[in-house]
Amino acid sequence: MRTDAFIGLGSNLQEPAAQLARAVAELAALPDTTLIAQAPFYTSSPVGPQDQPDFVNGAVWLSTGLEPHALLDQLQAIEQAHGRERLSHWGPRTLDLDLLIFGNHVLNDDRLSVPHRELPNRDFALQPLLDLKPDLTLPNGTAIAALRAQCPDNRLRRLLPPDYS
Repeated sequence: MRTDAFIGLGSNLQEPAAQLARAVAELAALPDTTLIAQAPFYTSSPVGPQDQPDFVNGAVWLSTGLEPHALLDQLQAIEQAHGRERLSHWGPRTLDLDLLIFGNHVLNDDRLSVPHRELPNRDFALQPLLDLKPDLTLPNGTAIAALRAQCPDNRLRRLLPPDYS
């Protein structure tokens, strides 16, 4: 059985747009997984400590046969391959991959919360999701477009395609 999974991507260290572009290629190569679409990249202010560079963010839509925790393991392996260090909460990072939505699944355990619990507060995740699928909803029926309309502004700015590489 295959499930639509929506992954948020973020980076603010070591050529962030290039980090995301490489991560998209690595996500497309995951086992039993197909890349359906990639959203444009955006810049945004950091969440949390402001004494760090702005982020580059995006999202991808995958169709996967992996279970949620197996997909999470794959995402964390890609982060580690990019040199991700978890030194501080909401601190700078080479790559952050978040499982935002996994089909109609609702999960909340010590490793994974799906849909992502901070999604309603993150325009840098909501806007790329809308770019991927304008009619996307959460498992409870809440439209991503409605969340985006109420979301706080985080100085979101779309990057032009030449900035992706």
